[in-house]
Amino acid sequence: IGGSGAGKTTLLDAMGGLRPPADGAVSLVSRNIGYVPQDDIIHLALPLARTLRYAAALRGVPGTAVDEVLTTLELTGRSPVAVGDLSGGERKRASIASELLADPTLFFLDEPTSGLDPARGAELVRTLRALADAGTTVVLTTHNPSDADRCDKVAVLAPGGRLAFFGTPAEVRDHFGTAVLDDIYGLLDGSSGSSHPTTNPFSGTIPIDSSPPPTRPDGGMEGRKRGPFGQWMLLTRRNADILTRAKLTLAILVGAPVMVLLMFLVLFRPGAFDAADPSPEATVMILFWVAFGGFFFGLTYGLLQICGEFGVLRRERFAGVDATAYVLAKVAVLLPLLALVDLLFIVVLRVLGRLPASGDYGAVFVTLLLSSAAALGMGLLISAAVSEPSQATIALPMVCFPQVLFVGAILPVPVMALVGRWISYAMTNRWAFEALGHSLGVAGLWATGRSPLGPPLLASYGTTFSRPVAVDWLILGGFTVAFIGATIAVVVRKTRPAA
Repeated sequence: IGGSGAGKTTLLDAMGGLRPPADGAVSLVSRNIGYVPQDDIIHLALPLARTLRYAAALRGVPGTAVDEVLTTLELTGRSPVAVGDLSGGERKRASIASELLADPTLFFLDEPTSGLDPARGAELVRTLRALADAGTTVVLTTHNPSDADRCDKVAVLAPGGRLAFFGTPAEVRDHFGTAVLDDIYGLLDGSSGSSHPTTNPFSGTIPIDSSPPPTRPDGGMEGRKRGPFGQWMLLTRRNADILTRAKLTLAILVGAPVMVLLMFLVLFRPGAFDAADPSPEATVMILFWVAFGGFFFGLTYGLLQICGEFGVLRRERFAGVDATAYVLAKVAVLLPLLALVDLLFIVVLRVLGRLPASGDYGAVFVTLLLSSAAALGMGLLISAAVSEPSQATIALPMVCFPQVLFVGAILPVPVMALVGRWISYAMTNRWAFEALGHSLGVAGLWATGRSPLGPPLLASYGTTFSRPVAVDWLILGGFTVAFIGATIAVVVRKTRPAA
């Protein structure tokens, strides 16, 4: 216990191995550790029982363990309810249930009663007390003094992270001369007028209870965990399950392409690629917006995928989930959906006359899909790098604007200033735009069309559309691999346990 900013969570993270201590060392007597942070560590869209079964499968725990923890935490009747629809207390118990699946011998909880009413908080602490009596070592932080009264030992942290006292709840009250633990907070921050904790900090030896804990028949051992490939398959299945149940997310993923397509149809008239009377200025804009559409779909699909569930990711990584399996499972679910969206996008534009009757549409589809894949990788990288969804949303226009200005559609690359030309090499949308122009034969169309704008416009683009499309594909594929690889590296760095 201790005031806000005293370092309770920092200490708990160091003890649990989630972050290295600034000084000293932590020795753990068990590797079978459970950890429940303040944030939710299970997905909200899935029914409670289903999300716990996924957690059990990732840890290699038998499915029967799910029924056992639901019974232990009195959640059996809520098992078919989506986690997001549970009450605050039920959701907190659900997070605890996901960690109890592996029957940990050492269990850390960061303010488990935060946000709960007194009755629900007391109920949760009674559950934790029962776990401790059964042989699990439970360490928790709390702002609720009544929680501490039910504990065996209490560590009181003063401002700055100093240990003010350590002992039983009764010993803590005697040391500070208070009748209740609530009064200690006033002493710690000096608001009571007493300087006792500051002038007389705890400097004794913390006694260690050498008596063995209650014996557990199973030893608290975890099951056989899945390898990276098995994790990838399971995470892919879970991601697809979450996507089909998250109605709002699914509506956004489907609605964004529909809105772009409608704006496209309203903006451009049919017949811009008519060989008898082409419109060079319209065709160049159509090519660009088709390429940008594929980029935008991929970017928005990936942008909120990781930052929106970072609490879940951090906990699962601590439990042994492979970072590569986690990221590639995202790609495995989103890329087929992007392929379907890109295909429908091309078909609708072609049927409604916004694209030419002739052209290599197989190559067009591959180009658009690679553009979406590269943008998906970029979106996942941003999602992994930021701390919260609002930051990812702010990043959206910052990423999109350069992909508009430096692609070569508004101003041809050969006409750009030197710095602009160098920047254009880093724009994935540039290579998609140029590949589309090659596949749809715009150079020949502009050269033979009636519009006097065609030849000068073609001259300003130089050799932009003369490069083999396979080269553009190779560049887009390289961007995709680089972004996904960087995403995996960021996930590893941000979620690597300290021990």
